[in-house]
Parts: sequence; structure tokens; C-alpha cells
Amino acid sequence: MVRNKTFNRKKILIIFTVVSLVLVLLAGRLVYLMVFCSEYYGKKAEDLHERERDIKAARGKIIDATGTVLATNRTVCTISVIHSQLEEPEKVIEVLTQELGMEEAAVRKRVEKVSSIERVKSNVDKETGDRIRDYRLAGVKVDEDYKRYYPYDTLASKVLGFTGGDNQGIIGLEVIYEDRLKGTNGKILTLTDARGVEIENAGERRQEPVDGNNLHISLDYNIQLYCEQAAKKVMEAKSADSVSVIVMNPQNGEIMAMVNVPEFHLNEPFLLVTGDDGAPAGEATQEQLNQMWRNQCISDTYEPGSVFKIITTSAAFEEGVVSLNDSFFCPGYKLVEDRRIHCHKRTGHGAETFTQGIMNSCNPVFIELGMRLGTDNFYKYFKQFGLLERTNIDLPGEAVTIMHDKKNVGPVELATVSFGQSFQITPMQLVTTVSSLINGGNRITPHFGVSVRNDQGELVENLRYPVKEGIVSSETSAILRNVLEKVVSEGSGKNAKIEGYTIGGKTATSQTLPRSANKYISSFLGFAPAEDPQVLALCIINNPQGIYYGGTIAAPVVQEIFTNILPYLGIERQEAAADDGEEQENNGQ
Repeated sequence: MVRNKTFNRKKILIIFTVVSLVLVLLAGRLVYLMVFCSEYYGKKAEDLHERERDIKAARGKIIDATGTVLATNRTVCTISVIHSQLEEPEKVIEVLTQELGMEEAAVRKRVEKVSSIERVKSNVDKETGDRIRDYRLAGVKVDEDYKRYYPYDTLASKVLGFTGGDNQGIIGLEVIYEDRLKGTNGKILTLTDARGVEIENAGERRQEPVDGNNLHISLDYNIQLYCEQAAKKVMEAKSADSVSVIVMNPQNGEIMAMVNVPEFHLNEPFLLVTGDDGAPAGEATQEQLNQMWRNQCISDTYEPGSVFKIITTSAAFEEGVVSLNDSFFCPGYKLVEDRRIHCHKRTGHGAETFTQGIMNSCNPVFIELGMRLGTDNFYKYFKQFGLLERTNIDLPGEAVTIMHDKKNVGPVELATVSFGQSFQITPMQLVTTVSSLINGGNRITPHFGVSVRNDQGELVENLRYPVKEGIVSSETSAILRNVLEKVVSEGSGKNAKIEGYTIGGKTATSQTLPRSANKYISSFLGFAPAEDPQVLALCIINNPQGIYYGGTIAAPVVQEIFTNILPYLGIERQEAAADDGEEQENNGQ
């Protein structure tokens, strides 16, 4: 009996000790959690009862060389509902259906969905948002947001690009400079109870958004407008498929205008544009949209035709295989292996110097230059001039030159390449290379971006681009400017002449593939002043109807553009007009 009592006491003591230790451990754990971890668990509890909504940052503007805003923002609203806070769901459905112009079924689906917060519609104009806010409907939230807006709609559409529903760049400068333009979104944090209902008088915490910076570009609204008007005019007159124009400063690569007509509507970018008036025609397939948004100046390649003779000339003078007074004879063709390759003038130009050969745009002369250079040298200068690489323009989707593999180039291929056929480059590559050859030999990088500034105009970043010096000698560059001036003043480019100005340039007419389709591309590249080029322009007319010679229909477009923009750029007329010289026959070259 005594032994049992002793055993029970020990048992009770052990149980008491264990319980005491457990209680001490629990008390210690409680003290640890309440004192040392209070901040952590307080934050966790708060997070469980916080509702978060974004405050969109204003996207930076895109501003042209004159200070004209080409891309900005409009205030819009996002309408949302918080299911747990709705007091009159039927009234909410009625009001939102009426004010938002939505189907009742679509509104009801969103209002009745059990979620912490449900977006009903975004990009609602501010006036409508304000009216909805005035109803003071419990559970309905109206948050202000930004929508990209382009004041000039179609102007430079394929350059500027546009943004999506989340205000993120999709094409053009909008996507290339996304990191400079986008800014950082803010947040609104509100406290709710266990049911998800916002606690009155609990206040809200805000993380203010940081607006994006402004992108200042070299594109000039006035020059772009001049070029678009000239391009539309010739497109309509010649019933062409499209017209592209590039205007650039050949000294530094700043692009003043880039036109691809027909353009599209930046404020309605997902509506297909058709018809002569360029009006939105309706919804389109993704393939149709991609084609409509495509920037032909950088994404499409083509056979450059006789404009490429500028590059052949530069290589020949640099290699020392020709001089200005070298004699040639053109019977109207040149026999290469077993093929007779014709000049555009089938009756031939007869005896001529090299200067006369380039003025006449004579194919046999340039076939001879190609033969004197040889394949190895031709490819050496292709690489030296930068033709085998992308220009690295600050736009997405740039294509690369399509050129024969050197081992597959025979005498016929070399002959056709020498006057700009049987290979393809982009218009941007052509403009960049010619600019680099006439500016003294500095391979420039074409670009739009000039600087990044905040909304107070303070400089954030100057944008810089690489320059490769000495791709051609200054002597060759000077010869090139001189002979190209004669092409305009006395030769095949006479339709680009402007009284009082020295204009250099080259015409071209090339045939698209397949040749049997009988479709042509007419073009003219010109620059001024010829002795010190400050502006260069290229016009390309795709599939013109009727007369299709570049010297006849493309040269006058550049003449019209230069007539408008040379005085605007402060390039003064000379007192004496350039000598008209002898009229030369222009059969499309």
C-alpha cells in the first residue's frame, strides 16, 4: 500500500514536471513570437487584409526636332468591382451596362464573379469614368489610367509605332526605347476586414508612380509632312503599290523623315487601312496587320538597280582601276561569257569617258569596272563599306543584305552586281552606305533617338552611335560628289535640278522578281549641296503604272521635297544657277 502511494507520487511529480516544462516552452515561444517576431507577423496579418491596385505611370512623350509632341498620353479610367463590397448588384449592372455601352450579360458575368477585384473595362474615357464615380455605388472602383495618344494619327506611323493595352511598346520607337519611356507604376494599398470589405477611416497607403522620360528624336514634323504629301501625290498619280522616302543628314546619320505610304492609324492600329482615302476598313487578320505595320524602308530588301553604281564607282576609284577620263565604248550591250547583257540604251552610247558613262548610267561601263575590280576586290569593298552588316538603326525588324556567296560568283554574276542587279539590300542600307561614301568616308549609324529628358526638360541621357572612319578616302569621296553632281546638272538625273542649288544624285529603274511579271521599282537618290552634303533623300516607287523610269518619275519627287526643305533647313541658294549643260537622254536610268 505504501509502495503504491510512493509510486503514484512519483508519477504525479513526473507529469507535473513535464506539464510545467511544456508550459514554460509555450510561454517562451509566445514571448518570442509576440516580442521578437511581432513586426514580421504584424506585416503578414496586414498583407492578408490589404488590397492592392496599380497607379499607372505616365509614359514619356516622343518629341520631334522642332519640339512638336508626336506621342503623348490621354487620361482614361479603369472600371472595376469588388464583389464583397457590393450592396446593390442589380443597380451596378444596370448603370455599368448603360454607361459603358456593354452587353448586360458581359457586365453581369464580371459583377457576379466572386473575386477580390474584377476589372469590368479599361481605357474608358474620363468623362464616362467621372459619371460612374458620381453614382457613388458601393463596390465600384474608378481608377484613372493613361492611354497612348498620337496627335497626328498617321504621321510617321511605321516609325513611331504604338503601345498595347498595358501601355507597353509593340513596334517602332515605342518598343526600342521602352525602358526610357515606360516609367514605374505606383500602388494604392487599402485595408479590409475578414470579409474583404474595406475598413472605413483606416486610410490608404500610396506608392506614387514615377513617370517615364521623354524621347527627343531627329525626325522633323514639317519635313515628314512635306515628304508624305509628295509620296501620296506620286502614288496616286502612278497608281503605285507603295512609296517610300527617307531623308537623312549624311554627316551624322540623323533621320529627318521616313515615309512608307500608305501609313496606318496610330490611334486605331488594329483596324485594317484600305482605300485611297486611307480610312480604317475594319478588323483584320494578324498577317494583314503585320503587313500593314511593316516598315518597308528597313524590313524589305530590293534590287537597287543603277543607284548601286555609286558603290561600284567608289570601289573602282579606291582600287585605282579607273580615272575620270578613261575611255569606254558602248555598242548597246556587253558580251559576258555566252550572254549579251544590254545597256538601257539599246542603240548604245558609243565612245564615252567614265564621267560621261556615269552621267549616261551606261551598263557596259560598269560591267567593265566590275571586271577590272574582280570578285575578290568587289567583296572586299562590300565588307569595307559595311554592306554585309545591318546598319543597326534604332528600329526593330531590320533585314540584312542578300548577296551571292563569293564562291558562286562567276563573270555573269559579277557583271550584274556591278550595275545593281541579282542581289538585294534595304533602302536604309543604301542610304547609309551612300551617305558614308559622300561625307568623306565615315560610316555613320542611322538613327532617330537624340536625347532623353525628363518632363522638366532636364537632360537624362545623350544618345550616341558608333562611327567607323576611313571606309573610303577623302579623295574618292570628293570625286564621287563631283561626278554625281554632273549626273543631275548634265545627265540622267536632270529632273532633280533646282535653280540655284547644286544637287548630286543617281537614278535607278529595277525589275522585281519574277521578271515575267513586268513589275518595276523606280527610284532616285539625291543630296545637297553637292560639294558639302547636308541632306540626302531617297525616293522608291513600287510598281508604278505606265512610265516607270526612275529619272522620269522618282527624280521629280526628290526635286519637290528639296524645293520645300532646303530653304527650311537654312541652305541658301547660290547667286548663279548651275549650268544646264547638254540635255542627255534618260531612258529610265
